[in-house]
Amino acid sequence: MTSLNVSIAEIPIPRRMRGLPISAQGYPIPWFVPFTYGGEPVTQAADPAKRLRAIRVGLCWCCGELLGTHKCFALGPMCIVTRTTSEPACHRDCAEYAVRACPYLRKPNMKRNPTIPADQKVSPGGIMIERNPGVTVLWITRAYRTFRDPGGSILLSVGEPIEVTFFCEGRRATRAEIMESMESGLPILREMAAKDGTEALALLDKQYAKALRLLPQD
Repeated sequence: MTSLNVSIAEIPIPRRMRGLPISAQGYPIPWFVPFTYGGEPVTQAADPAKRLRAIRVGLCWCCGELLGTHKCFALGPMCIVTRTTSEPACHRDCAEYAVRACPYLRKPNMKRNPTIPADQKVSPGGIMIERNPGVTVLWITRAYRTFRDPGGSILLSVGEPIEVTFFCEGRRATRAEIMESMESGLPILREMAAKDGTEALALLDKQYAKALRLLPQD
């Protein structure tokens, strides 16, 4: 068995994630990761069949086990504006482990692998902002609903939060770090909304102001 990477060796692994395989680099391989026919994990990719199963059955995106009453969504800061995501929910402890141990989530300058095989590049639907926002939001809620985008893909609209926490570099994020991420992402959302006219822009401004009220005051 491969040992854990020294950079995360001291982070306790949640019980439900302890049975996951370990990558050659020493990181637990999340349940959602697809594997090649040769048995190699395609890291930084997501298995579309597992995604649909997680949504329909109510499985944790990280460990693959059944969720309980509370669902924890790992969101980018702009997703708390739109309250929409393509990724299924997790257990809280699994999501907290991910934001502390996943290299992409705890290293703001890390970019996703551009060499993912073409047959693994399946769009989850919606409009994805291709950037590492540097901040991850854990959004805990009891409810969410599914809907289809114009292309027919299933997306998730998260319910009102019970608790919202922000992480950066594997720790709680400061308000300044969150604001930097949100302000850099807002022009992208505004450009998208502008295509739908002034009413869409006004709605976006309202949603943005609502999202700002969730930020910590430091």
